[in-house]
This record gives sequence, C-alpha cells and structure tokens, in this order.
Amino acid sequence: MRLLKFILINLFFFGLLKAPGLFLGKPIPASIVSMYMFFIVITVLLVMTITDKGAKGLFAPIAALVEDPSKALIRNIVFVIVPVVAAFVVYMQSNDAFAPPVELRSAHPAPPAMVKAYGKTFDLATLENPYRRLAKEGPVAFSALVREGGEVYFKNCVFCHGPKLDGRGHYANALDPLPMPFSGNDTIAQLQESYVFWRVVKGGPGLPREGGPSISSMPSWEASLTEEEVWKVILFIYDYTGNTPRSWK
Repeated sequence: MRLLKFILINLFFFGLLKAPGLFLGKPIPASIVSMYMFFIVITVLLVMTITDKGAKGLFAPIAALVEDPSKALIRNIVFVIVPVVAAFVVYMQSNDAFAPPVELRSAHPAPPAMVKAYGKTFDLATLENPYRRLAKEGPVAFSALVREGGEVYFKNCVFCHGPKLDGRGHYANALDPLPMPFSGNDTIAQLQESYVFWRVVKGGPGLPREGGPSISSMPSWEASLTEEEVWKVILFIYDYTGNTPRSWK
C-alpha cells in the first residue's frame, strides 16, 4: 500500500532526526526538526505522485475512506480519533516550558508611590523638577541648565540612547530590550518628569516585576550622577526633542 509506504518513509526520517537526542544526548532543536520534516514530507510526496498512477495509488485509501458507504463506521471512528489525538498532542506541549510569561512586560511599568534615593524619600505623585519653573522665570539660566544636562547626557547616556536621542547608540544593538528612543512624541512626552527621574535613578534593577521578563539594561545612575545632574539631563532630553513633560495640572 503506497499510503503506508509514505507514512513509514517519513517516520524513518523523523527517527533519524531524533536519534542524536535519544542515543547521544545531543538533540537537534525542535525548530530544525520541524523545518527538515516539512521539506522531507513535501519531497516524498512529490516523488510518490510524480505519475498519475502513483498519485491514485497514494490517495486511493483516503478516497475510499471518505466516499465508500461500506466504510461509514471506520470513517466516523477516524474522524473522532484524529481530532482527539491532535488535541492531546497540543495539550502535552502546553506545559510551562512553552507557556508565555505569567505577567506581560510593560514598557512603562507603574512606579512605586515612594522612592528612596540620595538619602531622601521622594513622593513621585508630587515630585517636580526643581529647575522646570526657570523655563518661564529665568530663560537664560534655564538654557544654561539645559546645556549642562546635555554635557551629562553625552558623557553617560549617548552610548545607548544615541546622539540623536533616537535609541540608536553604539551599544544599542547589543541590548535586549533596545534602549528607549526619546525622539518623537510617543515616549517621554507621555511621562511625568518624576517618572523619568525614578527610571534614571533606579534603572533596570529598580523595576517592578511587571517590567519583566527582559526588564531593562539601563544601570542605576544613583551612584554615578548627583540628584541635580539627573534633573538637568531630564531638562535636556525634553528640550532637545521638543517635548513637554506630562503634568496633572
């Protein structure tokens, strides 16, 4: 029977692909096995159906099962067993190794209510950039602070977030997830400065679990930058990208 031959040939090649894992303890990745089996099945199918006689001989048992009234009982049994077997296989594969993370990663995880840094406790709900008011009250002084923030940025942040603040720094492609781009109006423009302050100061290590599983590659800058430098670099980031911090007011 050509159909049985077709099945046995494919089982033979499947066994060959699984053999290194069964006998040598060095399994071939499942994705590779699936890819090779796809091409093997297609190749065997093409070879066995290259002639009309071969195609008819291969599919004759299937056609008879579907069309022959005398095989109604067998047909019904097959149509019940096949879906059950398929469901069982899917169920067996749906274990923890294949399951998605329990918590979906949030690009902007909710900050804690209070943050301890620089020997103080900050209430993020009321925390404001102490230099922001100078944008209206002292534009010259504000510009100087923005320039100082730019110096801090290009000494510390440019390597990941990029010289254009687009997340394409020298190290960006080596990081997972990629550094956040500040350009455009869909990232920091949606955030309060207190949130950005928390993220800069505490970095990836300070993220809650909902920031996982990849978390963030950004280090905690609390030990490297002063509180004043953090606020200045935040001024620069918003000013350079032409964004305005989100505010409750």
